[in-house]
Amino acid sequence: MKYYSLNNHHIKTTFKEAAITGIAPDKGLYFPESIPQLDADFINNLDSFSNEEIAYRAIAPFVGDEIPESVIRGIVAETLSFPFPVVKADDDVYSLELFHGPTMAFKDVGARFMSRCLNYFTQGEDKKITILVATSGDTGGAVASGFLGVEGIDVVILYPSGKVSDVQEKQLTTLGQNIRALEVKGTFDDCQDMVKQAFLDEGLKGVNLTSANSINIARWLPQMFYYFFAYKELGKHGKPVVVSVPSGNFGNICAGMMAKKIGLPIAHFVASTNANDTVPRYMGSQTYEPHKTIETLSNAMDVSNPSNFVRILELFGNEFGALDNELTSYPFTDAQTIETLKKLYTENNYMADPHGAVGYLGLKQFMEANPGYTGVFLETAHPVKFADSITDNLGIEIEIPEQIQAVLYGEKKADTISSYEELKAFLFG
Repeated sequence: MKYYSLNNHHIKTTFKEAAITGIAPDKGLYFPESIPQLDADFINNLDSFSNEEIAYRAIAPFVGDEIPESVIRGIVAETLSFPFPVVKADDDVYSLELFHGPTMAFKDVGARFMSRCLNYFTQGEDKKITILVATSGDTGGAVASGFLGVEGIDVVILYPSGKVSDVQEKQLTTLGQNIRALEVKGTFDDCQDMVKQAFLDEGLKGVNLTSANSINIARWLPQMFYYFFAYKELGKHGKPVVVSVPSGNFGNICAGMMAKKIGLPIAHFVASTNANDTVPRYMGSQTYEPHKTIETLSNAMDVSNPSNFVRILELFGNEFGALDNELTSYPFTDAQTIETLKKLYTENNYMADPHGAVGYLGLKQFMEANPGYTGVFLETAHPVKFADSITDNLGIEIEIPEQIQAVLYGEKKADTISSYEELKAFLFG
């Protein structure tokens, strides 16, 4: 499989080089040269296969022969070393819980897969790779955990000061070893802009930068896995399946759409956003116009210019009509999110986090206008990661899981920066 730059389709590379470099030389995102098609008998009999076998078959065509089958199967097994339960939350509505991994967030899947691929690719190499990543919450923790102690790889994580939860910050700043955190005086978009500028900076060529955000194909594509797992459970109900994804940088929902393109028969997707509503507005006007980022309760989705939306457009040949047939997008306020957290807990006996609540809202709105579906929303993080929101709005204390206890009392170590020049100086360190 070859990958081309979305800025210039003539720029092509291998899975290995795309995973190591993260972004094309012209700074375009990489995209697969062809969309593989899974066997129809396999799709029709998903419940006959283990999750590991399903994931291997989904990802293998994208990796090709660049990683031996035995190695990629081992990577998949290590990536999926925790459960992905589908839990009923309402009539015909289910939650796909993606928070049972080591950092209790959906990004554990992509980060674990990518770290193991890079570990394989860099064995015996003299060059050290520096992973530079911006996070609005959970990406940083998942990347830090996935790459902790991996030889030949340093990790530098930028996060917006005061705009991630206490638990999320601890997961970024307490691990040490090859993980370093930079607390940025600004928003997530400021962090992301610094990262993009670093990749454009010819003066940093000797630093061997790569990204572990969902712009990297090795982190983006394995997110397809859990859409297969959800359909494996819910396809048995005999109704078409609609998936609602709480969306910030749009890598997660883009992976789901790729899963459909390779053969998974999901009927429709809902991109549920908070007040950062660039895509819902685009779907109504066909004008892509990011506004200033708004801080919300669902902070990991506080993204006004989602990097991966360009990949979604590419999946549909940049034809709005084709995209409009498969994607609906709704924005929701913090007030609606809080009301939904309370409803799910008091009426449905289900505790969601703010992002999952936004996903539930989008799913319900779509299903009310379009009956006859089985719906699933992605619960992307454990509620404990937003404990203050839960305690303040539900009046209950959350038991702290083992994975969180391991970092909660660690010592925060982070450098504070406010400009790209300070980031550059840190990287040259």
